[in-house]
Amino acid sequence: MGNVIILGLGGVGSVTAHKAARLQNVFERITLASRRVESCDAVKKSIGRSDIETAQVDADDVSALASIIEKQKPDLVINTALPYQDLTIMEACLKTGVDYLDTANYEHPDRPGFEYKEQWAYHEKFRDKGIMALLGCGFDPGVTNIFIAHMKKHHFDEIRYVDILDANGGDHGLPFATNFNLEINLREITQEGKYYESGEWRTTAPLSVHEPFDFPGVGVREKYLLYHEEMESLVKHFPEIKRIRFWMTFGKSYLTHLEVLQNVGMTRIDPVKVDGTNVIPLKVLQAVMPNPADLGARTKGKTCIGCIVEGRSGGADKKMYVYNICDHEEAFRDVGSQAISFTTGVPAMIGAKMMLEKKWRGKGVFNVEEFNPDPFMADLTEFGLPWEEKLL
Repeated sequence: MGNVIILGLGGVGSVTAHKAARLQNVFERITLASRRVESCDAVKKSIGRSDIETAQVDADDVSALASIIEKQKPDLVINTALPYQDLTIMEACLKTGVDYLDTANYEHPDRPGFEYKEQWAYHEKFRDKGIMALLGCGFDPGVTNIFIAHMKKHHFDEIRYVDILDANGGDHGLPFATNFNLEINLREITQEGKYYESGEWRTTAPLSVHEPFDFPGVGVREKYLLYHEEMESLVKHFPEIKRIRFWMTFGKSYLTHLEVLQNVGMTRIDPVKVDGTNVIPLKVLQAVMPNPADLGARTKGKTCIGCIVEGRSGGADKKMYVYNICDHEEAFRDVGSQAISFTTGVPAMIGAKMMLEKKWRGKGVFNVEEFNPDPFMADLTEFGLPWEEKLL
């Protein structure tokens, strides 16, 4: 049995907490920690497990984080949705000698884009301390990485081409809203597209490359080429890959709203002086937009996220598709959150379970595809994210 701190109590953290609380044989003690203790109390109340503790903490403050860790003495700190604070939380874990897990990689607050360089640089420090950090244990990144590890272990001698496809067929009935943190979402999709081919990274203008695709459970949607962090770790750990791309779907209304917001400067992340005060337009936009955590009750439809893999098996060419379909309404009935939070929060719980049960162990900093995919894939089905695979 283990003792964990769950940091960040938005939609993802809430799902992770709900799922972990049902496994008291694994998660014996749980502490919910956030800047807003009322968020922790609300999640605790919705779970209905009275022994859960709550704490208020500033994730930007290494000393404050270390104090909470030292007080609660957890086996693992789970960072569910704080990409700007990844390094701060890793520093606090390093200081206190406690394992770390996150769902997405570090994003620098002052420039768009993300990469694993800063987090991978902690490998030797974590190794020398005898502790473990598990990076990107959400869905994409996370499950998509594990899908590739599963394909290599069970279906391919050599993987040559990978396309990661993420479709959200949900409808919340609002003119414009994002299904997860607006700031992170818009920073992600307004940067240049990027993909890996023939040993080099190639860039495209934002959202300039797109094509239709018929997604299982969702239907035909236009998918757009983006850069996403799991590609960076996958080409590192599977150097045989000749090309890897990431695609995400967007509706026409969403893209029209985005274009207008960009044109008037509301997606800027540099400070603008207003009445003598510096403000960041994107943060202002986030403050006036609907809270993604409040969309669950009104969202209908399904998501479909998976990987198309091409390569060689037994001397012949082979192509397969592995994917999950998640229903927004079913996710809400289960944990009170829509499918976007569900598909990220459940894998975070499973990754923590893998570490606490010592099925995934190591000293240093790791990505999920470096471990045996089989127990994780089995738990996906058990805890509400069943997967399918088929030949193409």
